[in-house]
Amino acid sequence: MQKRFMILSCITIFAAMYFWSFSYQRVYAMHIMEGFLPIKWVIFWWAMTIPFLIKGVRTIQQKLTLAPDLKTMLGVSTAFTFVLSALKLPSVTGSSSHPTGVGLGTILFGPTVMTVVGFIVLFFQAMLLAHGGITTLGANTFSMGVVGPFATYFLFKFFKKLKMNMKLAIFISAAIGNLSTYMMTSFQLALAFPDGTSGFIGAFAKFTAIFGMTQLPLAITEGILTVMTMNYLLKYNSRELTLLSWKEAETR
Repeated sequence: MQKRFMILSCITIFAAMYFWSFSYQRVYAMHIMEGFLPIKWVIFWWAMTIPFLIKGVRTIQQKLTLAPDLKTMLGVSTAFTFVLSALKLPSVTGSSSHPTGVGLGTILFGPTVMTVVGFIVLFFQAMLLAHGGITTLGANTFSMGVVGPFATYFLFKFFKKLKMNMKLAIFISAAIGNLSTYMMTSFQLALAFPDGTSGFIGAFAKFTAIFGMTQLPLAITEGILTVMTMNYLLKYNSRELTLLSWKEAETR
């Protein structure tokens, strides 16, 4: 198991190097940077995020109590999210574009687990890499740890009911989850900084247009990487995936 984990880590690091080669400009943000949001929006997004964090912690406890062997799989999902979400491309002032990496863990563990994972990842990036910040952690977690995972989760469930090809379902779900994150980030920025002439609508259109130039290719690439990683897990970690499927209804 440890050997397989090291192989998967190497694949993820290789992907990181690929994305990093495009990050040639120096920026100081991961999602929304420290001090960028007015205090009322800082409080609001923290209040929106905390209930999902509480639910996510309880879900993780339930899953690991029922199946302790899933700890390694959860670690792989966290590492995948950390590496991909640490890769940034300059975008709208005060923010950056990057893969999110939450699709893999969402498909494996469900959306609220990834709220906790997203929170932990963003916290350490803010503390260790100066990406994002503590005041904006609630807003960033809501976009990457709530909206992205829930969009991925419901799309994947919908595609399964349609009996869509599994690889295609994973690809589309992960890619749309990525785009949903940035739609929410655009929504957050537009609420905080409406356009002087066209208000919220104009600001939202402007932010989404700018994000789209960098985010569309990143979303496609993230979908491909998620499919590749799932193929690896299906080949070498079928027992853990069986445990997840078996416990799914009890702990979602």
